[in-house]
Amino acid sequence: MDEYWPAAWIFTILCSMTALFQPHNPSADRDRPTPAAILFDLDGTLIDSGPGIINSIRHALAELGREPPSAAALRWCVGPPLTVIFQRLLRADDPALIASAVAAYRRRYQAGGMFEAAVYPGIPAALARLKARGPRLYVATSKPEIFARQILTHFGLARYFTAIHGSALDGARADKTALIAHALTVTNPPRARALMVGDRATDILGARRNGLRAAAVTYGYGVWSELAAARPARFIRHPAQLPVLSRWR
Repeated sequence: MDEYWPAAWIFTILCSMTALFQPHNPSADRDRPTPAAILFDLDGTLIDSGPGIINSIRHALAELGREPPSAAALRWCVGPPLTVIFQRLLRADDPALIASAVAAYRRRYQAGGMFEAAVYPGIPAALARLKARGPRLYVATSKPEIFARQILTHFGLARYFTAIHGSALDGARADKTALIAHALTVTNPPRARALMVGDRATDILGARRNGLRAAAVTYGYGVWSELAAARPARFIRHPAQLPVLSRWR
């Protein structure tokens, strides 16, 4: 079947492009309510948190006596849960080893690594416009909630959100599908009027499994092939485009 993979790849890209270039249908718009709630991923969607995450991963690997890959080779690590990251990097499933890696990571991350980040240009203005237009805004991140709150407060973004939802320090809710389900249970928005915005396939798939539409941002850490295969309902290429979601029907 290997000779067929180029055609399959092209088909996936063409299917995903239909979400980007669908013709406008005013009559269909009138039949759908506007969003009441928009859930945002954090890393790679609101902030470029790569430097702090990657530097902390490299620190943890060095502390365990492993040669850390280059920063460029670790870009894929922005987004997945830490246990998944270290299982892959260490090529091990030993719970004690993974726990040691996570602990070493968190020591550096809490010491300042979490603030080795930058808000994407245009995000504050986009969030302010969205909030003014009516939908409630939420954060749904696999990052531990205690860290997410500190980061959002530090960068002046917390004020835009009705609630911030993240994983527990013990790893509970680190899976994006479970995290979104938790956020929906707590906030209880009408699912037909709720959206998810993120930069990785896990954001798109987690939303779909919870009955939500999803928009993929292409300025974060998800590569195009990953996002195209997840088939989001819409692509956002720059934060300045986010306010259109308030009228997305």
